[in-house]
Amino acid sequence: MKHRLVGLLLTAFMLTGSAFAADTLPEQAASALKRAVEFYHGKVAVHGGYVYRYSDDLAKREGEGKVENEKVWVQPPGTPSVGMAYLEAYELLGEDYLLKAARDAAECLIQGQLRTGGWRESIEFDPKERRKFAYRVEKERERQNNHTTFDDDKTQSAMRLLMRLDQVLKFKDEKLHEASLFALDSVVKAQFPNGGWGQGYDEFPNPADFPVKPASYPESWPRTYPGGNYWYFYTLNDNAMADTIDALLLAGKIYGEPKYRNAALKGGEFLILAQMPEPQSAWAQQYDFDMHPCWARKFEPASMTGGESQGAIRILLRLFIETGDKKFLVPIPKALDYLERSALPNGKLARFYELKTNKPLYLTKTYELTYDDSDVPTHYSFTVSSNLPQLRREYEATAKLPEKELAVRRNEKSSLPKLSPSLEAQVKAVIESLDERGAWVVDGTLKYHGKKDQTRRVIDSETFIRNIGTLSRYLAAVKGS
Repeated sequence: MKHRLVGLLLTAFMLTGSAFAADTLPEQAASALKRAVEFYHGKVAVHGGYVYRYSDDLAKREGEGKVENEKVWVQPPGTPSVGMAYLEAYELLGEDYLLKAARDAAECLIQGQLRTGGWRESIEFDPKERRKFAYRVEKERERQNNHTTFDDDKTQSAMRLLMRLDQVLKFKDEKLHEASLFALDSVVKAQFPNGGWGQGYDEFPNPADFPVKPASYPESWPRTYPGGNYWYFYTLNDNAMADTIDALLLAGKIYGEPKYRNAALKGGEFLILAQMPEPQSAWAQQYDFDMHPCWARKFEPASMTGGESQGAIRILLRLFIETGDKKFLVPIPKALDYLERSALPNGKLARFYELKTNKPLYLTKTYELTYDDSDVPTHYSFTVSSNLPQLRREYEATAKLPEKELAVRRNEKSSLPKLSPSLEAQVKAVIESLDERGAWVVDGTLKYHGKKDQTRRVIDSETFIRNIGTLSRYLAAVKGS
């Protein structure tokens, strides 16, 4: 009876949107959630979209650089990430204000969708700047930027929000539904015959121009940065391939279209082809069209990689769970063995290992290749964390699963949150840190505004996403108790 009474009080409070002082923790949490969303959606958003962080007074904005007032960011934790936070909170609580905020974020993305189907890192809303980009909703002009990118989960995160929202709305919003399918179909068309994708694209490949072949070592490779349009090459960098496969697997489940699932599986087949021969049986960050490891940016040499190789193992395990096809398991033991042999004395992995010699590679601050890590640039990490013990355990456990258990794994749904003292403590801290505007302001700086900038307190999208997730999980747990 007590739980029922709390639920009724919570429901009444959330429906009325009352601003009176709340006594119970559920009422306080409901009030805090609504105030925070009203502030972020109503005061922070520009055209329904967001950037990474703001000065306390909202006068300064940053994404990957300073951001003008009429621009929003796509790359996480920008617009798709904030929109997904709203949507997930709505799925837990069913509150219309959360759905409205999620729909506005999706509409922002629709306004920034390119004719090639995907997205860049940002979306321009200044009329003069918008003319430079081939947005689908705008008049077509010559020499517009029409480059879709997969780097850093940009296009993939936008697709996830559109298709998840499309599903929640039961596919009845025609504009949203069309934009989501257009993006997915474009990504399928951008896939190369071997199953790979570039870091981005501005046209679709002619299959006859790209014969399918396995990865191999080049006879030689340049020791200095050669330049070139590396972003068209097959790319695993920043887990672009894994993120694309993940988005397409989700699309296959949401829309029931075999072509999306098939494209995801074909992406897995690329990873099988891209595994380098023994003794370096792992992956490179990027491959040229001869399937040789190659340079990307001036601090990303042709090499084996400790980071994206772990990402490749994770997505191959996922593909095995989704299909039960053991071909996706075959590359993993050799890759784990190689990476374990290659661990640095501190237990980490080098980001780059030299082809054939397997020596860890670094670059100096003047971008010269070296085996010495004493003078590396500070903007890029040349070592990565090792999750090999966990990956080894996951592989060994997953490989033993019978089909019946695999079916359970691939169809399992998220369970409702449960109340706990830990969750309640987190909620209290989140509520206490909310200011009178409904903003979470944290210590931080705006790194792209220069050393003279005096900003020491910021409003941060990652903080907002984390905190509304905490509040919504708690309120859902209260309702379900």
